[in-house]
Formats: sequence, C-alpha cells, structure tokens
Amino acid sequence: MSNDRSRPPVRSLLDPVHLFAFGFGTGLSPWAPGTFGTLLAVPLAWFMMDWPMPWRAAVVAVVVLAGIWLCGASARRLGSHDHPAIVLDEIAAMLLVALALPKHAGWLASAFILFRFFDIAKPWPIRDLDHRIRGGIGIILDDLMAAVYTIACLKVVVELQRII
Repeated sequence: MSNDRSRPPVRSLLDPVHLFAFGFGTGLSPWAPGTFGTLLAVPLAWFMMDWPMPWRAAVVAVVVLAGIWLCGASARRLGSHDHPAIVLDEIAAMLLVALALPKHAGWLASAFILFRFFDIAKPWPIRDLDHRIRGGIGIILDDLMAAVYTIACLKVVVELQRII
C-alpha cells in the first residue's frame, strides 16, 4: 500500500464504504479528523446511554465487526493503511468506552479527552498493534486498545473517589 495521506475528495462519500468509514464525512476534516470522528460518537453514545446494556453492547459489537470490514475495504480503496480520513475506528472505540460510563456529561467529556490522548500518543502496545496488524482488524484494534486504556483510567478515578 502506498503512503498517500492526501485528503480524499468529498465525492468519495458517494461510495457507501467510504461514507461509513469516513464517519459520514467527519474524517474529511482538514484538521484533526480523528477528533471530529470521535466527536460524532459522543452524541450517539449519550443517546444510547438510556438503552438497556445488552442493546448498547450489541450495537457496539455490530459497529466493531462492521468496522473491521468497512475500514479494511476503505483502506484498500485508498491504497493506504489506516488513512486519517478513516474514523469509524474512533467511533467504535468511543462507543465502547461509553459502555463503562454513567450518563453524566462530565464522565463523557473526560472519556473523550482521555481517549483522544491514548489514540494520539499510542502508548505500548497500541503503537505496536497499529504498525504490525494490517487490514481492518489492525485499524480497529489499536483504537479498541486506546478505549481499554481510557476505561481503566476512568475506573481508577472512580476507585479513588471512593477512597477519598
């Protein structure tokens, strides 16, 4: 695959694979497309927080599984592994994080900030996953690991609040 990281044209959204992989166009942002993709997930997560947990978990599972295929297909069409315009992985990961949150704007905002930090910084083993595993699973997996780091940090905060 090439390393062409140029922004795909808006007309690429006519392709349903790119439409979903690009987060309905949020991934085409010239600045911080991953952040804009994650921002798209925030109101979705907020809306879903009123649903029963099994339904929320099922939606996350469907988004992750569909995302593996969609992100992989989009990357192949673009000729670039994990192109910045592909943000469905951030959306799936933020929805996963929201499964562990109470419905409170402060928790959701904190989760957003922490997730973006881990997704950008890519501490071990996230960076290794990002570089070693190709295709849709690799595109999704590093973001899911950033989601796990985010959840772990938020759980530590919850436990510290109980102690203090």
